[in-house]
Amino acid sequence: MQDGSLPYEEGDLPEISETSEELYERFNFKTDKGQEPLRIDKYLMNRIEGATRNKLQQAINNGLILVNGKEVRPNHKIKALDEIVVFSDMSPEDTDVVPENIPLNIVYEDADLMVINKPAGMVVHPGSGNYTGTLLNGIAWYLQQQQPDISEESLPRFGLVHRIDKNTSGLLVLAKNDKAMRHLAKQFFDHTTKRQYTALVWGDMPEDRGTIVAHVGRHLRFRKLFEAYPEGDHGKEAITHYEVMERFNYVTLVRCILETGRTHQIRVHMKHLGHPLFSDDFYGGDRIVKGTVYAKYKQFVDNCFAICPRQALHAKTLGFVHPTTGEEMHFDTDLPPDIDQVIEKWRKYVSAIGNRMES
Repeated sequence: MQDGSLPYEEGDLPEISETSEELYERFNFKTDKGQEPLRIDKYLMNRIEGATRNKLQQAINNGLILVNGKEVRPNHKIKALDEIVVFSDMSPEDTDVVPENIPLNIVYEDADLMVINKPAGMVVHPGSGNYTGTLLNGIAWYLQQQQPDISEESLPRFGLVHRIDKNTSGLLVLAKNDKAMRHLAKQFFDHTTKRQYTALVWGDMPEDRGTIVAHVGRHLRFRKLFEAYPEGDHGKEAITHYEVMERFNYVTLVRCILETGRTHQIRVHMKHLGHPLFSDDFYGGDRIVKGTVYAKYKQFVDNCFAICPRQALHAKTLGFVHPTTGEEMHFDTDLPPDIDQVIEKWRKYVSAIGNRMES
């Protein structure tokens, strides 16, 4: 990177790494009170211009059409007051980011870049029905206060070079000019950035450290989910290194070090090992995976879910080379209160069990 050479054309940027769920809401319908039962493909053919029965059936089979929030079969018959949502994995034509004055937790900033600690629950960029209130809406407003002429044309995606899931908290770096964006994008493209996540996973992991090598790609049936493909027959190469930080009998606190940055990579890889992330509703972590059958234990876990109602995953550290100075930059952030409180509850729970067994 020091010589400024790029693996792509000057005006081109590689695909943003660590993508989110990659589904965009295109259409939303609610059937009339008097709607007679009708096959969903026939119903949609009459309402979506240019839609064919074959394309609609393919979309249904790929899980891109939901009725009342659930996937259906092509022969499903809609009825009165059904809510139908049609998704696409292609970005919509209109990607304009509307600047909004949204509070940002900026941990570092200079003339070239800014590092932000994103809270859980905030979507990184517009799409999938979230067109306002995203991190990028806030970034656009913030940058325009400094540079009134800045736009998506002059700085694509307002400097966004990577992203993390809505319900994952932690560090993101954004560029403030075209040169910085190209160089930061290259580092993510080359996998030379240093990223460590803290995760609470179900189960007592048998090894203190290890490496997970399994392609990650979209689930072949449920298109909103991703799956691990250890044989490499689908998806993209994905490598996660992990180290056990602390054990709590039924859950384990681990440090995950990303070598690649695929969609849902840590969540998918941990599920692949049989240790889904605690409270991860996409990958089976929002139920009791390990533990006892006692009602008190169930109540304890439910209390933990209430404190942290999202996957217990935090992008804790981020390292990269500064695009102008060449300096090695490293940032670290504390665990957010929800994950921190749940860890402390598990720590006390295990301690109490140990004391009872000794007495």
